Amino acid sequence: MKKLIGTVIAARDSPTPSEFKLVITEIENSIPLRKGQFIAVESADVDGMLIATVTNIMKTNRYFESAEAVKEYERSGPLTTIFPADRWEYILAEAKPMGRISPSGRLERVTFPPGPGDRVFLATPEMLLQVLGLDPSGVNLGKLLHHDVPVTLNLTRLFQKHVAILAISGAGKSYLTSVLIEELLMRKPEQGRVAVVILDVHGEYTSLATASDSTKSDFSEKTTVINGPYIQLGVPKLTSYNFASFQSQMSYVQIRELNKIIKKLRGMSGKTGKPYDLNELIGMIEQSEMNPRTKEAMMGWFYDLESTQLFGFEEHPSLKERIRVGEATIFDLREIISLRKKQIIVNYLINSLFNLRKRGEIPPFVFILEEAHQFCPEGPAISKGIIETIAREGRKFYASLVLISQRPVRLSTTVLSQLNSQIYLRITNPYDLKLIGQSSEMVDKASLDTITTLNVGEALIVGNAVSHPIFVKIRNRYSPSPQISMSLEEIAKKYEGKSP
Repeated sequence: MKKLIGTVIAARDSPTPSEFKLVITEIENSIPLRKGQFIAVESADVDGMLIATVTNIMKTNRYFESAEAVKEYERSGPLTTIFPADRWEYILAEAKPMGRISPSGRLERVTFPPGPGDRVFLATPEMLLQVLGLDPSGVNLGKLLHHDVPVTLNLTRLFQKHVAILAISGAGKSYLTSVLIEELLMRKPEQGRVAVVILDVHGEYTSLATASDSTKSDFSEKTTVINGPYIQLGVPKLTSYNFASFQSQMSYVQIRELNKIIKKLRGMSGKTGKPYDLNELIGMIEQSEMNPRTKEAMMGWFYDLESTQLFGFEEHPSLKERIRVGEATIFDLREIISLRKKQIIVNYLINSLFNLRKRGEIPPFVFILEEAHQFCPEGPAISKGIIETIAREGRKFYASLVLISQRPVRLSTTVLSQLNSQIYLRITNPYDLKLIGQSSEMVDKASLDTITTLNVGEALIVGNAVSHPIFVKIRNRYSPSPQISMSLEEIAKKYEGKSP
């Protein structure tokens, strides 16, 4: 049932097809309407139900318009004891039309304004599901802010063109991402499921693998955690171009010479049935007859790669066997300090997953990358090239990215432009806000201003996932929260009385 909230009024410059004002006539609630809510206007002028968002709310009272008069009256006591001033208080709201619901049920552009006197209602859940492009069987991130409507996003619309989750530290990025992972793991086979791969820089998602007494919060059987020190890159699977991506200084000539050596090693391995490792590859380089300067440079680079202790005879874990539909694999890199090592791991993982996906050897997957600005910055990085490749081409093969960052201004603009669904939590840095305003045509100045004041757990969703920008209150997570670290005071007390 529609709830009457107000009436369209005639103002100096409105109503127009792009904005109108209304006076609130609903008197049951002390706060009958809020900025950001969705409203509906019954208007014969627009041939259908007009849907709009509230962009501003003002309280006014003509008794208090003159500062001089108020000052004089108040000398004799409160103005309300002399005049019925409270009866003249009313609420005005400004609204921006989104479109009109046509007879066919589509949301169409408004080309004619509503008329003064038209009645205004709160938009119903049915209307909002229809006009916002929500999917009842989609992933449920929470409730529409100021509306009791679940924000259920269609899986294809959300992931096919990649996702960005951007916010300052402490705004709730990891919490939101955990909710997103839970939703993917809770999907039923008949709904369509994907594999989930998480690159966890700080160990914030490993609690998903913790067993729970509640069936709703137990994701342990669907979640596998791979600790960083146990990750091993299979040398026999690496091509000369893979090694070149690890060492950007390699020239085309050096890549060509390396390719000859790798072909020779693979031929020998095929005959003996034994895989080879980085030491054997280095040995073959040393024995080769290539130019001494080329050899010397290449030897230095490969000894450098060997020192990372990331390379071995076989890949661990086996991605082809590990990546399964409806399950999550978490690569926990918190014990790895070197950014270069982490970039090499990300490069290898995404390259391997993308190739496996193109051959149809693993199911469609969502790759979630924390601290994305470390792996695909605006400047050079070992892992940047393959991330840009998937950002451009991944949707053709159902390989999706979710990039999470607290500094969007440091992200590759090439990648950022390909993340067509964006979820913003609180952001305050002016450079980040400027970049968001320039890179997303769906975010206007009013939305940018709101982003700076969002509470923890509130988010703005724009882009391909929804038909119109929406604010959402993120739901509570079902899985256990990560173990909270000790406070500075608590950890400091442990060292009291200890001798240096």
